[in-house]
Amino acid sequence: MDFRLSDDQEALRRGMRELLAARFGPEALRAAVDGAEAAGGVAGEGTIGERAPGARTAGGGGPRRGVVDRRLWRELGGAGFFALRVPEAAGGVGLGLPEAVLVFEEAGRALLPGPLVATHLAATHRGGDGAEAVPGAAEGRAVVTALEPDGAPLVEHWADADAVLVPEGEGVGVAAPGVVRALPVRAVDPLTPLHRVSGGRPAAVAACGAGAGVLCREAALLTAAQQLGSAFRTLELAVGHARTREQFGRPVGAFQAVQHLCAGMLVRAETARAAVYAAAVTGGEAETCAAKLLADEAAGANARDCLQVHGGMGFTWEAEVHLHLKRAWLRGSQWRTAVAAEERLAEALLSPRL
Repeated sequence: MDFRLSDDQEALRRGMRELLAARFGPEALRAAVDGAEAAGGVAGEGTIGERAPGARTAGGGGPRRGVVDRRLWRELGGAGFFALRVPEAAGGVGLGLPEAVLVFEEAGRALLPGPLVATHLAATHRGGDGAEAVPGAAEGRAVVTALEPDGAPLVEHWADADAVLVPEGEGVGVAAPGVVRALPVRAVDPLTPLHRVSGGRPAAVAACGAGAGVLCREAALLTAAQQLGSAFRTLELAVGHARTREQFGRPVGAFQAVQHLCAGMLVRAETARAAVYAAAVTGGEAETCAAKLLADEAAGANARDCLQVHGGMGFTWEAEVHLHLKRAWLRGSQWRTAVAAEERLAEALLSPRL
């Protein structure tokens, strides 16, 4: 069996990288971070790009504001990012989970903010009659976030959300975010505002076509794909710095200690890539848990080693590296934490029928 990417898959990945480089390159990333910081110290109170229409209030406070650029969100929808797995007969692109992993890897490489996973899943999984669970999600007109099934009270991008996916039991419902009290909390990642939901989970007003198990497994895999993209981006940053930064009359990459760091980063990233791509093909629970574990480790450890290669420069606010580390920490706590993934992987290995 040939696991190399096809020409169409390579073109898809290249096209997404070019789109993100043009619309959310390093300069746009820095501007987004600066804008979020200038807007306020509590996560979820800043705004970047176009405000969501009809901004609501959260927790009885003032206007809810977020960081999602609605213009860019619609461009992603127009490029098929959210409708990638929607059948062509329903107006989608008609591709599969392996292709979704490729575009999410590119999103992770660019540190693209927003509830990408939840919006993609809301667009993909439809009701029994084929109707959209969240109208406008596939086209990028709607922003969708999600609550996790383990009862975690924190939810990302609540201020931007037009709808919330709520896994309950074996099913997944769709709820309106404005009916539940949610208070902003400080987040380590300036571009991922968090809210703490209190007073119970919102009541679903519609049904999503996916079961809770399928939705959580796909969410974990797509989150792992973003971690993978970040791991390769920090490897690229470390190698680029090692080639150009000189100490004692030669590039720092000439020193064996730096070479070992970069080699370790490559090994971690390639190992994670093999696991993520394999899980995209099989769709199995065990493979997905392994992929999430390896991708989380690659993203976090590569960001730390990239900081080490950069030396004192890596710890500065102006550097891109710390943003990858913070996003890696946050993603590592989402959709299959290390503990949860290890437990489910062990269960699957001990129960061959799973």
